[in-house]
Amino acid sequence: VAGRLYRSPATSSIVQSQSTFAVFIPAYKEDGIIVEVAQEALKQSYPQDKYEVVVIADSLQPETLVSLRNLPITVVEVSFEKSTKVKALNKALDLLKGKYDHAVILDADNVMEFNFLEILNNLHNQGYRAIQGRRAAKNKNNSLSLLDGLSEEINNHMLGKGSSALGLSAALKGSGMSFDYDQLRIELAKMESVGGFDRELELRLVNQNTRVKYAHNVVVFDEKVEKSEVFENQRKRWISSQFFYLKRYLFPGVIGFFKGKFAYCNSTVLRNIQLPRLINLGLLTVLTIISILGSLIVPTLYEIWIAIALITYLSTALAIPNEYYGKPLLQAVFSLPKIFLKMFALLFKLKGANKKFIHTPHTSSRNKN
Repeated sequence: VAGRLYRSPATSSIVQSQSTFAVFIPAYKEDGIIVEVAQEALKQSYPQDKYEVVVIADSLQPETLVSLRNLPITVVEVSFEKSTKVKALNKALDLLKGKYDHAVILDADNVMEFNFLEILNNLHNQGYRAIQGRRAAKNKNNSLSLLDGLSEEINNHMLGKGSSALGLSAALKGSGMSFDYDQLRIELAKMESVGGFDRELELRLVNQNTRVKYAHNVVVFDEKVEKSEVFENQRKRWISSQFFYLKRYLFPGVIGFFKGKFAYCNSTVLRNIQLPRLINLGLLTVLTIISILGSLIVPTLYEIWIAIALITYLSTALAIPNEYYGKPLLQAVFSLPKIFLKMFALLFKLKGANKKFIHTPHTSSRNKN
């Protein structure tokens, strides 16, 4: 409901100053798309002398590196025994220390909308130190990518619009985000995250009273998964990191609640304690049906289960953008039981998942809708 009350932060027609940006694109074994992505990143309405595209090249082929160096960008080569995004970013941030006002972090498949940096500059000038933009689906060409894009938009609504409307911190998404350069460099230097670095970064910022502002008008296009095995690996990484940080920050978050640090409690506890949305919806449906059928044998509180289920369905429906409603979504819904079973099975395969880097491969920098 709060998400429905959200309004994108206003931008001023009078820009006080033009900040300098470093646009970081960590690229681990992304030879197939990184050159094209770097070229797209140079196509901004913002003055080119005010931003620099920095590709962090991890395990790229020699011919890819040659192509990248022919572009007007900075290429930072890195090599680690065990690669992580935090290690790659720390290397680049340290190398370029003090040269920029703000740091933008993208994924290796992300394409910024033409005015992405222009709007970010306007918002940073208004005092926002940490900003999460809207990650919009680049592709919706099969049921899995459509549902993945829908999940992203629901997150944009609940964890972005809703949180910002309530004065809480929006959730960081791992890409399409911008920070005060020095603050990001200092905080990332303290981190050794393998999976879910965005979760830890958000918690560190909120603990310093820096709340992430969600800006729906700052758009970056993101590739959605189309293959089942890639989907499972991605979700396994996300679920593992969610429970990892819940365990680490549960007690500090609860204590924060009683100290009046509601934004910190929301980011550490409430956001992480929930099961992934599809698992939550699936289990709730199953338990409601069991409760109704069980009432035929013994008295149950099935009315409460029905009420909770209806409220959950309604809240999810409110978070779905209008443009998603239609025949393709109806067709995709029939694949939900199969996806639910696969995700539910992942809950029993999380051991060690947050101790190793799980790479999500990408295939294209172009829209495939």
